[in-house]
Amino acid sequence: MSNIVAIVGRPNVGKSTLFNRLTESRKAIVDETSGVTRDRQYGKSDWNGKRFSVIDTGGYVVGGDDAFEIEIRKQVQLAIDEADTILFLVDVREGLTPMDEDVADLLRKCKKKVLLVANKVDNAKEMEGLAEFYALGLGDPYPIAGISGSGTGELLDAVVADFNEGEDDESDGLPRIAVVGRPNVGKSSFINLITGQDRNIVTPIAGTTRDSIYTRYNMFGFDFNFVDTAGLRKKSKVNEDLEFYSVMRSIRAIENSDVCILMLDASQGLEQQDLNIFSLVQRNNKGVVVVVNKWDLIEKDNKTHKQYEELIRSRISPFEDVPIIFTSVLNKQRVFKVLETAKEVYESRSRRISTSELNEKLLPIVKEQNPPPAVKGKWIKIKYITQLPTHYPQFVFFCNLPQYIRDPYKRFVENRLRELWDFHGVPITIYFRAK
Repeated sequence: MSNIVAIVGRPNVGKSTLFNRLTESRKAIVDETSGVTRDRQYGKSDWNGKRFSVIDTGGYVVGGDDAFEIEIRKQVQLAIDEADTILFLVDVREGLTPMDEDVADLLRKCKKKVLLVANKVDNAKEMEGLAEFYALGLGDPYPIAGISGSGTGELLDAVVADFNEGEDDESDGLPRIAVVGRPNVGKSSFINLITGQDRNIVTPIAGTTRDSIYTRYNMFGFDFNFVDTAGLRKKSKVNEDLEFYSVMRSIRAIENSDVCILMLDASQGLEQQDLNIFSLVQRNNKGVVVVVNKWDLIEKDNKTHKQYEELIRSRISPFEDVPIIFTSVLNKQRVFKVLETAKEVYESRSRRISTSELNEKLLPIVKEQNPPPAVKGKWIKIKYITQLPTHYPQFVFFCNLPQYIRDPYKRFVENRLRELWDFHGVPITIYFRAK
């Protein structure tokens, strides 16, 4: 299970710089998703073999100085609710401010791990400025320089000290299904309809180190765990920034799942926020089923269905090999079709193809029929293919000049993999390596 680290603090203390440092400094293992509500706010990082997600709350703050204070307080509260570890950033050069004290008041009351991070410490004189931050009552400040990266190693050691290594499958080996999407698209209604028929066989299973919950569902031939989403937990506040809140919740649900049911509102179409959540699913290598809910509200002719589906596929391109189901939860239309499809996608995501079968069926295509185009007069020869032993489909193609393989050829190879074996609804990762 992935851990979530949130960076909080008042404006202009260097939150985005630290975010970039944590998510970009290790490019080989970073998977940053730009555009989650706004650019550069959600990324993945890794330190000493422990993976975690980083959320920069700073970019969500809108409005002038008066609005800042309200927004920051709101976001700190959301970070407290949703993150495992909170990095509270202050600026040594500007010193302690009343807004810092306000944020510290909120953080002192929470039961989460809070690390006080003093940014912009570049020399011994600035180290002296750390003393006043002890007044916040949050322990020893970690001095760093976000721009140069000085001090971030010690900070990261402290961040990951309590994290588990790798992925945990603490939900008893059953498929984990998350229902995600913007607020008010019908997630809660869908889950209530599915689980509400016989409460006796729906049991909440306490999750992991934090309060994630898996809800067991074993009816009508299905047996899996619903991952806790906004629809399964009571909202603590009414006046939240819903967009920010839904992204925080989506991150948690997506990372704890195997397959995501992304629910859209047919009357509103595919909006940017839907694409952001779809991107999160894809970047986290989870299976996906797109469900267009409230289809009963749409005026239709015999072309509407096909046109709507084509529009969605064009917007989610290039990963468009995704099942799309049109439902009306209110009218109980095609609801169980969604579960059947999610189960099929889970099986596709778990599919293992033997090395001998890969090389027998795919190698002739990439070696003889459609080899990579020559670059600078050099011919690329693919010699061998194998699937990696990971939770989702990853393939390695060994060849003589991997640096010359371009994206269009990678897409060609991915399409052949999808044609030969069923990976409908599942992102595939392909590597070209020197033999």
